[in-house]
Amino acid sequence: MASPPAQAALKAVTLTHVRYRRGDSLGHFLAWVSLIPVFISLGGFVSHFLFRRELQGFFFALGLIFSQVLNELVKTSVQQSRPDTCAALEMCDSHGWPSSHSQYMFFFAIYFSLLCIRGLGISPRSRPFLTFLAWPPAILTMYSRVYLGYHTVAQVFAGAGLGLVLGALWFWIVNSILVDYFPAMEESWIGRVLYIKDSSHIKNVLKFEYDNARAARKKQAQD
Repeated sequence: MASPPAQAALKAVTLTHVRYRRGDSLGHFLAWVSLIPVFISLGGFVSHFLFRRELQGFFFALGLIFSQVLNELVKTSVQQSRPDTCAALEMCDSHGWPSSHSQYMFFFAIYFSLLCIRGLGISPRSRPFLTFLAWPPAILTMYSRVYLGYHTVAQVFAGAGLGLVLGALWFWIVNSILVDYFPAMEESWIGRVLYIKDSSHIKNVLKFEYDNARAARKKQAQD
């Protein structure tokens, strides 16, 4: 009688596969915190592209993608192991330096803060609050990766440092060099077809759109 075929080794999709100790309420909370990069990417940027189509948002997301690609290249080159807890997490087959979660969140935090400081499309009233909004989630995400056993302290700090440098550098590239090409991108064939725009020159985008929506409704009612 033929023996059954050997069962292939299984591997989880690590994008949302986060483990914590059963009964650990803090670990449960930090497991959700660890998914913030996924929420930002899928819930934030995808929604932004569907409903806003701003060039600033597009290049923000593009920078995050470049950052994550570089993170994988560095991990593959350095090949530093994760902490010993990786066995229970089924993560020992991947490398830990630098932490991609920390790099993502600190890239996001510094870029978002610089957008707010420059006041690109953001009202002066909300600017101070928004400038610091991204930092608590970034710090919590960094802490969660150590608490849950996915990274060492050195690995998350390396990711955070690399994210800060790359985020600041990419912000300078976008808003000092690439921004000069935004009008041409708006007027290009693809820009006109997809309604791609740049509103960063408007001081208060929310008020601008509110006023124009009201004016359009009044004009429609008069017609």
